[in-house]
Amino acid sequence: MLFTITSTHSPATDLGYLLHKNPSRVQDVELPFGSATVFYPEANEYRCTAAVLLGINPIELVRGRSVHSLDQYVNDRPYVSSSFTSVAIRVLFGTTLSGRCKDRPELVTVAMPLELKLSVVRARAGVLEKLFEPLGYEVESEVLALDPEFPDWGLSPYRRVTLRGKQTVHDAITHLYVLLPVLDEQKHYYVSDDEVEKLMRHGEGWLAAHPEKEYIVGNYLKRRRSLIEDAMQQLLASEESADVEAIEESRDHANEQEEKIERPLNLHRQRLDVVAATLAELGVKRVVDFGCGSGKLLQRLLENAQFSEIVGVDVAHGELERASRKLKLETMPQHRRDRLKLLQGSLVYKDSRLAGYDAMAIVEVIEHLDPPRVAALERAVFGSAKPRYVLVTTPNREYNVKFPGMEEGQMRHRDHRFEWTRAEFEIWAGATAAMFGYAVAFAPLGPREEIVGAPSQMAVFTRAN
Repeated sequence: MLFTITSTHSPATDLGYLLHKNPSRVQDVELPFGSATVFYPEANEYRCTAAVLLGINPIELVRGRSVHSLDQYVNDRPYVSSSFTSVAIRVLFGTTLSGRCKDRPELVTVAMPLELKLSVVRARAGVLEKLFEPLGYEVESEVLALDPEFPDWGLSPYRRVTLRGKQTVHDAITHLYVLLPVLDEQKHYYVSDDEVEKLMRHGEGWLAAHPEKEYIVGNYLKRRRSLIEDAMQQLLASEESADVEAIEESRDHANEQEEKIERPLNLHRQRLDVVAATLAELGVKRVVDFGCGSGKLLQRLLENAQFSEIVGVDVAHGELERASRKLKLETMPQHRRDRLKLLQGSLVYKDSRLAGYDAMAIVEVIEHLDPPRVAALERAVFGSAKPRYVLVTTPNREYNVKFPGMEEGQMRHRDHRFEWTRAEFEIWAGATAAMFGYAVAFAPLGPREEIVGAPSQMAVFTRAN
């Protein structure tokens, strides 16, 4: 198996410093399953290529096993890029993976034009593109014939791959180290809890934002459900933490923008009044307000003695402090204070503190999530917390034409990642209810127009058992 990495950075031979491999020497390294050779077919000021030739011994792959079959000896392991290649990268370029360069530390953060070539990769059409293009690579792949001398035999499942992009050498090596095992359906070593830690460490800075992170995590951890859930929770939690400061900085102005648009209808007040009344009608006692903000729904719930335990949750600590001030928590009578808790948390990862409540209200929150995170919300709320009732409200995009001054395609809040039509909301809610064992009913919020409906919409989910 052969792969190469080529730099045209000036001087190109800086690649040798970053890989910690001298271009003037051929270096051989013994591996548990064979050997690897690092050499430089070209190394000058303008172009430098480091090549890794990996020799896998099929006998070593089955040594110590009590059962042997022919396919353990005759397989694609010796020539296809796989988890064995990833292990070789760790052994050969461990210092590069760690982001260090002893002799030229200033080069570590320099993005340079790189070309990576993998002689043989097993991958279905489109998979390479969805893995590498979001990371900034141009992907070129050529399907290989089973045997060039016998074209009638047809094409193989293997490809010759070239990746081009401006990357730091550390990032490029890290991407290969993580993503080659993702492509390998026969990962050769046991997948344990340590693999989650390794994935988090080497995925830091890019994996959480990757649009295919769930695919990457699932394949890397070989469909081990408990490990996948652990990894996804860590990724989503770290991403939420990184967003908190930006949320706190932008929320005030954005809320003013939304409230200005909706103020003539007094929609915000109507929405909260309907949610509080619906919770009361359902007869619930223990309620979670997720995305509680400054605590306006919490205030309404506190006014009704029916609600014996009220929990306000928000991802932004600043919002919780504001809620505490608005609700006058420090001077609140003790009998009311005992009914209220404020917690920092996120909608997109499981939180055992929120399990077992009668109801959860998610008021004008879901549209602030990136669409890929909505599935994580579903798992956290409907699959883990499992309240008896879930109330979700969200804007109705169709009504936006009724607001003066709104341009075509404009959303009501600059932090909204999407706004659903009534049909889109019902499709999502229906599918979510069916998946997690809930029934769902819908209600308009605000004045209803014949063609475009009401300005906001609510889904009331009821758990089947």
